[in-house]
Formats: sequence, C-alpha cells, structure tokens
Amino acid sequence: MAKLFWLEAVLPLGIIAGMLCVMGNAQYYIHKAAHGRPKHIGNDMWDVAMERRDQKIVEQYSSAGN
Repeated sequence: MAKLFWLEAVLPLGIIAGMLCVMGNAQYYIHKAAHGRPKHIGNDMWDVAMERRDQKIVEQYSSAGN
C-alpha cells in the first residue's frame, strides 16, 4: 500500500482536467449558439479580412460571368 501514494493526486487531477474540459466545451457551445458556426482556431483580423476579400472576388467573378 505504501507504493500507491501517487493515487492521492489522481482525484484532484481528474477534477481539474474535467473542469478544463467543461470550460472549453462551454466556450465552444456558447460561440456556436451565438454565431451559428464553430470558432476557427487562429482566426484573427487578417483572416477575417482575407475571407471578406475572397467572398467579394467570388461575387464579382460570378456576376461578371453572367
């Protein structure tokens, strides 16, 4: 029984890990409910600007092709 002293740390570590998972999932579901889609990892202002630019180019291309 003396070799199982590390077992005392398993319960607190499990609680901490579980709470981290709950917090991460809460952020995911709140953002998905607010914006209708999951948040993209690493999506900063530059990525948003490039997405808008690409969307505008596609719209111009599709309207010019008709």
